[in-house]
Amino acid sequence: MKLLSIIAITFILSLSATRLIEGFWNFLFSGNLAMAVFVIFTGVAHFKYQKGMAMMIPDFFPAKMFLVYFTGILEIAAGIGLMIPSIREIIATLLILFFIVIFFANINSSKKRINLFKGDFTGPGLVYLYKERLPMQIILIAWTWFFGIYLS
Repeated sequence: MKLLSIIAITFILSLSATRLIEGFWNFLFSGNLAMAVFVIFTGVAHFKYQKGMAMMIPDFFPAKMFLVYFTGILEIAAGIGLMIPSIREIIATLLILFFIVIFFANINSSKKRINLFKGDFTGPGLVYLYKERLPMQIILIAWTWFFGIYLS
């Protein structure tokens, strides 16, 4: 849940800045900026923690490192896309689908007790999946839907 602080801090700072600069609380901009910063941050993490991320991918997938780098690039592109009003809704929809698909990698990771940051098998296991990852996925999906689709 520490990662969600990126969204919260970015949202509060952006909302405050839009109030000072524009004279009103720009929820649409601030909500999408917060998610954009989050997915860009996690996209960049694909290049720093590639070994642990590759371990998360179920065994039947080939070319795991390619998938790690490719999804990292997709996340960075999605973050940029959320800030472009003309494509925001489609990007938000695709991002929600991405969050759902990625959850299966998180299930696999938890079952194997993968530690993403160390790239080994010392992770917290299924406790992390149910106490942190599932609630976080629900928040990410709801946030993306609300700011990227509903308010757009």
